[in-house]
Amino acid sequence: MRLSIAARLATLFSVVALFFLKLLDLTLHWVLVRELDRHQMEQIQGRMNDMSYMLQHSRAQDLAQRALNKIEALTPADGRNRYWMDSADPGFRYGQDLPEVVAASRGRSGLFDWTVDGRRMRLLAVDLPPTPVRREVRLIVGMDHTPFAHTLRSFELALVVLTLLGTLVVSLAGYWVARLGLLPVQRMSEEAHRIAPGQPSQRLALPALPAELADLGGSLNAALDRLDAAYRQLETFNDNVAHELRTPLANLIGQTQVALSRERDGDALREVLQSNLEELERLRSIVADMLFLARAEQGARASGCVQASIAAEVAVTLEFMDLLLDEAAIRVQVEGDALAPIQKALFRRALTNLLHNALQHSTHGGRIGVRITQAPGRAAVAIVNAGADIPPEHLPHLFDRFYRVEPSRANSGESHGLGLAIVKAVASMHGGTVFANSAHGETEVGFEVAIGEAVNLH
Repeated sequence: MRLSIAARLATLFSVVALFFLKLLDLTLHWVLVRELDRHQMEQIQGRMNDMSYMLQHSRAQDLAQRALNKIEALTPADGRNRYWMDSADPGFRYGQDLPEVVAASRGRSGLFDWTVDGRRMRLLAVDLPPTPVRREVRLIVGMDHTPFAHTLRSFELALVVLTLLGTLVVSLAGYWVARLGLLPVQRMSEEAHRIAPGQPSQRLALPALPAELADLGGSLNAALDRLDAAYRQLETFNDNVAHELRTPLANLIGQTQVALSRERDGDALREVLQSNLEELERLRSIVADMLFLARAEQGARASGCVQASIAAEVAVTLEFMDLLLDEAAIRVQVEGDALAPIQKALFRRALTNLLHNALQHSTHGGRIGVRITQAPGRAAVAIVNAGADIPPEHLPHLFDRFYRVEPSRANSGESHGLGLAIVKAVASMHGGTVFANSAHGETEVGFEVAIGEAVNLH
């Protein structure tokens, strides 16, 4: 089961809260232990000072009895405070289990723990030097540690409970805060759900989004714009495909129906078949070009590339088109040269399409220019012809499939609108791009290829 963002944030809040609360618990526990030890030390030291003062400064001959009487007075009935004395003088010996306690205290300085009668006690031992009225005495004072241990355990239990409750409260509050903070995301999701094919222009309201989601909303709107443009392009593409295929199919059907309407001799049938073959060739050309474009759009790259002179390839292409150029009385002028790794068949196909396009839009007896340039990492070839300027809004779409500047398709019989799209595909397969400019009665259309990268050299 996938956790929601609110649940994940609440979990993270809980982990962070648990860490810091535990750190606070450890700090408070350490402080309390030190304070309890200090408090117990002060109490034991006070009792020790009280007894040791009398034993060190008193000069009474019955000091032993007085010391025993005071110990009896200071020892409560519950046995929580105890005293032990040990000396070579039997009169200064006192305390239950005196040998064991004295042995345990030997060599120790400061407080130490010892169990007396099953009770854990904290003891402090001091050696008092001899005085004129007594011999050397070892004085031991003990205090029951149980109340301090109970206090510490109660405090530890309280810390555990408070830590768990605090973590739970932070978790619930974090979940609530996260849900509240994620409301803009929920609203954005609801807006996105309302976007439907029937409302292609609807977009997310960016001003209503917080700053953190504004970029995401802008990216989604941009993606929707691209999808909308692609959808419209697909609709146009479908219309264009239907139109381009409908014309030759209609011709085939019409000519075949006329041929079948009455008896025909062999020459007449041969003429019909010849006409049908031309239409079938046109259909095959459209299908072949569309398959080529589909492969290019799927990421196909030009293989078997060789280093070649672009000017030489232009010359071979012009020789192939020599008859068409002569019929139109078109002169071609080639400027520049460049070396580039190209797949010659594809490259010539792109050049042929560009020259055909220029021929269709050039006046009889005009001139076509071929400009070849080279720059770091790329080589470019551009076909330039004189003619009416192409409006700027059409230039970005010249290389789209079936796109025509004239919607009337006045020249649809001469081409099926895939020539420049194939030029773009060839450029892409060579790691390059296409370009088009039109101004001052001159139109330039061309493409670039990468030099030494994005292609396979063999």
